[in-house]
Amino acid sequence: MDLRELYQTTILDHNKKPRNFRVPDAANREGHGHNPLCGDQLTVYVELEGDIVKDVGFQGSGCAISKASASLMTERVKGRSVAEVDEIFEGFHDLVTSDPQQEPDIDGMGKLAVFAGVREYPMRVKCATLAWHTVRAAVHGDDATARTE
Repeated sequence: MDLRELYQTTILDHNKKPRNFRVPDAANREGHGHNPLCGDQLTVYVELEGDIVKDVGFQGSGCAISKASASLMTERVKGRSVAEVDEIFEGFHDLVTSDPQQEPDIDGMGKLAVFAGVREYPMRVKCATLAWHTVRAAVHGDDATARTE
């Protein structure tokens, strides 16, 4: 299966059945995100224990890319330190904003590699990164609404 097919399959699956679409019982941090261009709105809930994301969930509404990205993001950051969340954020952001004419650097991206195709659609990059900006705000205790404009 090529990356485009995998992209379609993964986005549809995580949009229909988003993982961690819930509020964790012991959540002690939250971040709010809004993408005014697409209308995506979400809240990311984090249970931070020391420096570790013990649990994470999200709720909200948005397009398929936004919801799938949030779903995959929760799977990827659970159990990670805040520093690792920042590092994963940077790698994901670099992936989706890189030059679409170049071969994407998907080393270490796992399932997130399917989002390499988003870089071909600049308006969709904002949809894909909303949950990531929001989780980053949550783990750093930033109360401002994360925006992708």
